[in-house]
Amino acid sequence: MSAHWEPDNEITINRNTETIMKTICLYFEIHQIIHLKRYRFFDIGTDHYYYDDYENERSISDIAERSYMPALNTLLQMIKENDRYFKVAFSLSGVGIEQLEMHAPQVLDKLQELNDTGCVEFLAEPYSHGLSSLANEETFVADVKKQCGKIEEYFGKKPTVLRNSSLIYSDDIGGQVAAMGFTGMLTEGAKHVLGWKSSHYVYNCNIAPSLKLLLRDVELSDDISLRFSNTDWPGYPLFADTYVNRIASLPQEEQVINIFMELSALGIAQPLSSNILEFLRAIPGCAREKGITFSTPTEICKMTKSVGNLDVPDTLSWVDEERDVSCWLGNSMQREAFNKLYSIADRVRIARDPRVNQDWDYLQASNNFRFMTTKPSNVGLDRGIYSDPFDAFTNYMNILGDFINRVNSLYPEEIDNEELNSLLTTIKNQGDEIEMKDKEISRLKTKLAKMEAAEIKVKSEKKATVRKAAAKKPAVKKEAIKEEDTTK
Repeated sequence: MSAHWEPDNEITINRNTETIMKTICLYFEIHQIIHLKRYRFFDIGTDHYYYDDYENERSISDIAERSYMPALNTLLQMIKENDRYFKVAFSLSGVGIEQLEMHAPQVLDKLQELNDTGCVEFLAEPYSHGLSSLANEETFVADVKKQCGKIEEYFGKKPTVLRNSSLIYSDDIGGQVAAMGFTGMLTEGAKHVLGWKSSHYVYNCNIAPSLKLLLRDVELSDDISLRFSNTDWPGYPLFADTYVNRIASLPQEEQVINIFMELSALGIAQPLSSNILEFLRAIPGCAREKGITFSTPTEICKMTKSVGNLDVPDTLSWVDEERDVSCWLGNSMQREAFNKLYSIADRVRIARDPRVNQDWDYLQASNNFRFMTTKPSNVGLDRGIYSDPFDAFTNYMNILGDFINRVNSLYPEEIDNEELNSLLTTIKNQGDEIEMKDKEISRLKTKLAKMEAAEIKVKSEKKATVRKAAAKKPAVKKEAIKEEDTTK
């Protein structure tokens, strides 16, 4: 085998043994919490700026230094050291990108460098990292489209696989995602959904079979992201060869091992002093020895057949033991805030005010509701400036009160639903028309490019013919002269 061996972009088959080789799909999430400032009831109507700029800059600069940059440098090194054998996927929330643009642009530069290797895939997710998929389909679609545009702007490719905020998924959400044109979606390999089934297969959405589902291996993912540095954990210390051996020992037919986590797990949840990056760096070599490849989500969706439907009538996520949405919507405060926020979703879309739209993205972020939870959690929850859930709720509702007043000033609440629906229909029709025109423009551009290529080909062929004719002409003249000489 050559030292520069590169696997095909598919689940590889060993021709000698005719056994299917396992593949690891490694994915990292990059999102940054937007910290709200202390906002009093008396600020409503007078102060329309809601953010703690100092804390936002401090926190993302800290994460970039302690986690993102060392982790991304290691992943880039892993790609280079393994001659493109190693592959990895990321998703970035739109609000996270905005914070990186302002406070840590070096992270985006490094991600672009990773993108240039051809071994990295960037996934779609809601721009806001919010819960719009649980509330308003049109808002969810707009949220995802906005992030896709941002990803294409930075990395040159439109995402084909979606990862919803915190891996939130249900049959209905899957149907919406399939209607958006995505080929695959990531979600949680939750026990209560899988039952006796394994997360190491590709499944498809129950109501939209064209949408393939990649399920997170909970244990293998959490061994790295939650337990790696825990000295009380029976698996401590975890070595790369031990980890890969567990994957290799899985039943032969279990092909796809999805290891999903936040990028901040490398450096924040698991400090660099725990040798987490050294562990990660050793995995490709150990995997290669065992004949295990690496694949991106799109590669798996393209090359691996689904083994069947996955029935998910109730919403699941990757958070807490319940793996549901109760950490955001489990108490009355959270539900009141959530319902109040999305009660104006349609009006925000009509308003189309840049500042309002930005605030809308930031206020949708799921952490705003997480801070209000009264649930105990096995993962430590830092509420930031808030002393308790009620404090978080009060501060958020004050801000939301001001925001709703601003939206209503642009589009008054008194306007009846009929007129609202009429405007929404007009906006939707305009959007559909623009989309159709964009597709037609793209088709015509492709046609024009083909015609231009054909024209260039014809011209080059004509030139070649002329050159050949010109090359033959002197020879004919020469012969004619010779004949003339002999007649004399």
